[in-house]
Amino acid sequence: MTRRFSSFNMVSLTLGLAFLYLPIAILIIYSFNASRLVTVWGGWSLRWYAALLEDSAMLAAAWTTLRIALMSATAATVLGTMAALALTGRRRFHGRTLFAGMVYAPLVMPEVITGLSLLLLFVALDVDRGFWTVTIAHTTLTMCFVTVVVQSRLATFDRSLTEAAQDLGATPGRTFFLVTLPLIFPAIAAGWMLAFTLSIDDLVIASFTTGPGATTLPIRIYSEVRLGVKPEINAICTLMIATVAVGLTVVSLIGKRNAARRQRAAGAPL
Repeated sequence: MTRRFSSFNMVSLTLGLAFLYLPIAILIIYSFNASRLVTVWGGWSLRWYAALLEDSAMLAAAWTTLRIALMSATAATVLGTMAALALTGRRRFHGRTLFAGMVYAPLVMPEVITGLSLLLLFVALDVDRGFWTVTIAHTTLTMCFVTVVVQSRLATFDRSLTEAAQDLGATPGRTFFLVTLPLIFPAIAAGWMLAFTLSIDDLVIASFTTGPGATTLPIRIYSEVRLGVKPEINAICTLMIATVAVGLTVVSLIGKRNAARRQRAAGAPL
């Protein structure tokens, strides 16, 4: 029996989607506004994208943000995957509960506390705050999200596949790279994209751990918005949205291609 899609469900879905995406659509549209006043429509124009190319401070902040996001997301993915493998392994180890609590702590801890704690750590270690401190902070923040995503995939993983590979003579390392890794790769890719997006979006932790020459894009935008919204901000935000959208599309296409390949391999005659 098929369930009817009532008008109430349609209205609820429309309002929910409008609440989520209407502000983003307005921002994208007004990035092509010819008027200097961001609230007054003056026709279609690309002048603010051209002006953005001359804003060296904004471009430098965007480049710094992308580098931090790429490095922290990659490091968080490696560490988060290793943590997920340790938490879902059949061999129990002493302190597993404590280890799990430490991994999941950033999920429920306010970012202000995390940022302040990292700031005090860097000050105590006499580490100059800058690019690398922000990268380490974002790795700490996003690693727990990667762990949760990968662990959810490993929870339903068929252990008999790895056991069969080891029975056939494969070493644990070879089994991981040839059997386990391809099967959990979609979860790893999803975790990387989540970590990448969280790093780009972060403002609070970066503001605690940044230093001279390491101003991220959210910090730059926040400092300029306090003095008034400039049209160039709409342009740079639109470009960042496009970057994230392209990345999500690429990951989705790769996941679908891998799924189709596994289906063809499963249906192939022996």
